[in-house]
Amino acid sequence: MRFLADECCDFAVVRALRGKGHDVLAVSEFETRSVDANLMDLAHREGRILLTEDKDFGWLAFAAHLDSAGVVLIRFPSHSRKQLGEAVIQLVEEHGDRLSRAFVVLRPGSVRISAIPR
Repeated sequence: MRFLADECCDFAVVRALRGKGHDVLAVSEFETRSVDANLMDLAHREGRILLTEDKDFGWLAFAAHLDSAGVVLIRFPSHSRKQLGEAVIQLVEEHGDRLSRAFVVLRPGSVRISAIPR
């Protein structure tokens, strides 16, 4: 699968997905101080699911109705960060076919998948 990890996405996620052969473009490797709407556009144009820990992307997807290939909002508290990479891999392996055009909230032990309105 193809992903775009925004600047606030823990790099453990990038490493874990790349380790499993996924195509992950990490914003922190090519840009600083990115604009959320521009990242949504880039991910959409390139068919990449956006990985983020920034709740603003929910607003962009649902209220601003920006086109999206999909968004995974990662909500892991500090005491659960060690499981983050494995949790994202498990999400992709178990729900990969449902991530496209979806807004996903990933928490320790919990996944919520909602369709993004067109």
